[in-house]
Amino acid sequence: QVQLVESGGGLAQPGGSLRLSCEASGQLFSAYDIEWYRQAPRKQREWVAAINVGDGGTRYADSVKGRFTVSRDAGSNTVNLQMNSLKTEDSAVYYCHVKNSRWWGQGTQVSVSA
Repeated sequence: QVQLVESGGGLAQPGGSLRLSCEASGQLFSAYDIEWYRQAPRKQREWVAAINVGDGGTRYADSVKGRFTVSRDAGSNTVNLQMNSLKTEDSAVYYCHVKNSRWWGQGTQVSVSA
């Protein structure tokens, strides 16, 4: 079993920043991908970014490239998503997920509004 607990999120103004964290616990391999997804009302869930916890390799959706940064805390199973230059279209519930698994976080709301 794996548990994913997200924190962070909240309300920001356009151009502002927010930071999300995802702490993973349970039976994890030494190298795995943590992915971030988001889902806005009446839209499909969208893949945002991913990081390989083992080698630190990262990937981003074009919509967030250059604005979002995914990182991992050394020596822990915590992954962060730093979101800068936020836009109103970034508003969504954000989820972390272990790639190719059924394990998802509970989601955290990000709202970007003036």
